[in-house]
Amino acid sequence: MQSSSTPSPLTDATPPPPISFWQAFRFWLKLGFISFGGPAGQIAIMHSELVERQRWLSERRFLHALNYCMVLPGPEAQQLATYIGWLMHRSWGGIVAGGLFVLPSLLILIALSWIYIAFGELPLVAGLFYGIKPAVTAIVVQAAHRIGTRALKNNILWGIAAASFVAIFALNVPFPAIVLGAALIGYLGGRLMPDHFKVGGGHGSASKSFGPAIIDDTTPPPAHTRFRWPRLVALLIIGALLWLLPMAALTLSLGWDHTFTQMGWFFTKAALLTFGGAYAVLPYVYQGAVTHYGWVTPTQMIDGLALGETTPGPLIMVVAFVGFVGGYVKSLFGPDALFLAGAAAATLVTWFTFLPSFLFILIGAPLVESTHGDLKFTAPLTAITAAVVGVVINLALFFGYHVLWPQGFAGAFDWMSAMIALAAAVALFHFKRTVMEVIAACAGAGLVVTLLLR
Repeated sequence: MQSSSTPSPLTDATPPPPISFWQAFRFWLKLGFISFGGPAGQIAIMHSELVERQRWLSERRFLHALNYCMVLPGPEAQQLATYIGWLMHRSWGGIVAGGLFVLPSLLILIALSWIYIAFGELPLVAGLFYGIKPAVTAIVVQAAHRIGTRALKNNILWGIAAASFVAIFALNVPFPAIVLGAALIGYLGGRLMPDHFKVGGGHGSASKSFGPAIIDDTTPPPAHTRFRWPRLVALLIIGALLWLLPMAALTLSLGWDHTFTQMGWFFTKAALLTFGGAYAVLPYVYQGAVTHYGWVTPTQMIDGLALGETTPGPLIMVVAFVGFVGGYVKSLFGPDALFLAGAAAATLVTWFTFLPSFLFILIGAPLVESTHGDLKFTAPLTAITAAVVGVVINLALFFGYHVLWPQGFAGAFDWMSAMIALAAAVALFHFKRTVMEVIAACAGAGLVVTLLLR
């Protein structure tokens, strides 16, 4: 790999030498430990390293891959890493790139989840989370604003967002039904009113050039990227077996109603509903993990999101926290193996959550050219993204309620939490501070309030 961040004039005129599998392995491993900042930050890191500095692929090829990942359910940054790994080094390259994007985060979250559940009552830990909870509420509000600014381009899309909010807030409509309804509206809207459902803006134009790349605009597609029916059928069979065999083993050995089996089934469904990023699926995870199954409490759900925000990897890794706490609290391996039960549950839900993401890339990437920009394909996504705005606003209200009225409306209003939440919102919206900076500052404020003033 190149060691300089600014290529010399000589190297600017020639493409870099081919990247070996093990060179790529080292980069993907490093990325797994430094991929903070959510999808925007993670995509920015990959663009800076792989397009600007090391020139693995051109700007246009990078954006082409990214636009495909955006229309898929699942974490777009992890899928982009999988796509680039596949493009560079075939299927194993994609598996390694996507796997290393997730593995460090899983290990870190297992450790942090254990500290949280085992030592969360200690004043130090309790104080830190007292300040983090209001920060998370402000972060979710910012997420709704960010998605809405990008998605709500006309009154029809605003109407879809409003309807989705009413459906989930007032009518308690399940999130999958909202997604399906929005997709149907988008499909019909794309046919009847196409101008209202066009994807606008994207991630910018692909006019920039940082010098010749290994896979450039004019580079012929590598042989392994060409669509072949036998490969498609083989991947479909392999993917089905990778899901079916663990589910069958869990069902036959533990029963359908066992926590592990239900976690596998529930998070498979969640993985197929993550249109619009992790914030979009969090209400569904809340409905299932908190309300239906009781794996975590509302407060633990907020704390888990905070841990997900402060660790590398995709934010949807909060599901590992949910799995760990559910396995630990329910003592699935007995009272003497609480950590082992939590770690096994976290690993299991991570497997079922991310398996579809790998399959979407390995199966669908060769078909990108035939679907990219097709309104029949993108209009349902446009409507789903609009609906996501209403769903995320509901999530912000849910978090705000549990943070500001910790004992319910019958209890006292927590003014200190409200002040921390307001300060976090000002830092995010006005001063444009990063999520990590806001969480760190609010954690410190919470610790001071807990130890000195309460």
